[in-house]
Amino acid sequence: MSETPGPDPGAPARSRRKFIKTVAAGSAVAATAPSALFGERRMMARERARESPGGQVAPSDRIGLAVIGAGGMGMAGVDTALRIPGIELVAACDIFDGRLDAARERHGAIFTTRDYREVLARADVDAVIVGTPDHWHQSISVDALRAGKAAYCEKPMVHDIAEGHGLLRAQEESGSVFQVGSQGMSSLGNEKAKELYEAGAIGELNYAEGFWARNDPLGAWQYPIPTGASEETVDWNRFLGPAPEVPYDPLRVFRWRNYRDYGTGVAGDLFVHLFSSLHFIVSSRGPTRIQATGGLRYWEDGREVPDVLLGMFDYPETGTHPGFNLSLRVNFVDGTSGSTFLRLVGSEGSMDVTWTEVVLRKNVAVDPMDAFSREKMADAAGDPEGLPARVRMQPPVEIHHAVERGYRGALVDHYFNFFEAVRGGPPVVQDAAFGLRAAAPALACNLAYFQDRAVRWDPDAMRLA
Repeated sequence: MSETPGPDPGAPARSRRKFIKTVAAGSAVAATAPSALFGERRMMARERARESPGGQVAPSDRIGLAVIGAGGMGMAGVDTALRIPGIELVAACDIFDGRLDAARERHGAIFTTRDYREVLARADVDAVIVGTPDHWHQSISVDALRAGKAAYCEKPMVHDIAEGHGLLRAQEESGSVFQVGSQGMSSLGNEKAKELYEAGAIGELNYAEGFWARNDPLGAWQYPIPTGASEETVDWNRFLGPAPEVPYDPLRVFRWRNYRDYGTGVAGDLFVHLFSSLHFIVSSRGPTRIQATGGLRYWEDGREVPDVLLGMFDYPETGTHPGFNLSLRVNFVDGTSGSTFLRLVGSEGSMDVTWTEVVLRKNVAVDPMDAFSREKMADAAGDPEGLPARVRMQPPVEIHHAVERGYRGALVDHYFNFFEAVRGGPPVVQDAAFGLRAAAPALACNLAYFQDRAVRWDPDAMRLA
């Protein structure tokens, strides 16, 4: 008669190792950014992105670019895009004449208009940057894709979760290139964190946290109101678009993030970056349960959204990660200010991740037999004639990975990826499906806050549950 085998003391460790191997294998086929393609693309991107803006590009590879929404983010995108060889700004659209004047002064004889449809009708426009307030993101992106233009849309991809599937359909049906502008997706920091996670550097993930700290007027969206702004120089009705009709108010135009009709608060502005990075690193589709708390603690300037927001998110077990919990916070009243990172915590260590560095911290593993030997030697050391305790070599408990000098930044790489896809190269890493899975939990966080309830989200079907 054979004996029934007893419990295997090595089973938990082997189970963790098996899970980590599963993570690495599953990440390659996950519906998020494909790992195998990514490393090769990044090597190419780093070489090409360092070329001078005057580099020679074949005429067939030149891309006519337009910006729709020529404010701070839109024109920052233009400045970045023009650092990449072969990109030419040909048109700008904005509802404020002062911005159109500034665009012509800086970029010469480009076409300018208040009506974005005139931009989309132009044959010399191959791609557009959608840098408008959030409530215009979906409709302009859909129109651009259907007009055969590639679209780079600033995050969040949509103003309302219900808008997401219309944009998914437009991308699929048009076949045009669409990318969401969370530039951390293309950062060296995220790449390294993904590599370390898939190699099992922190063991089994169980918790993650991220935060964004600010403590200044501009960081809290108190942008200056242009002296030339008036009902004559601002196309108020075109600004409102699908939003409710209200009297002209320059604060709503130039500080639109403060108002729910046009913006998505700190969650839509900043949580989306953290979701994008996390989902990329661990190949996740998103959480299933969202809760939130917070308040308006300092910037009482008429804004309709909190300046302190904390979100809690439950992630289910999948083929690429175990079940884990995520906490996110944004604080616009942070006296320490300036700190931003994402931390992943596992059974064997943790990673602090930014777009330019990763700090890996490891637990000091102790072998049971080694601990027994050390105890015996310590006992002997207690005897005046005994041997002294033997000190052993320890691996480093903290490893710091930082970008090399000369790195131009995640935004350059993100735009480079976009334009390479427009030229027929590898697909973008943040398409409409990925963008919705990053935006929806942030927007659901707003729902949880304003409705004071837990919100359920189906990350596979990409719908509220």
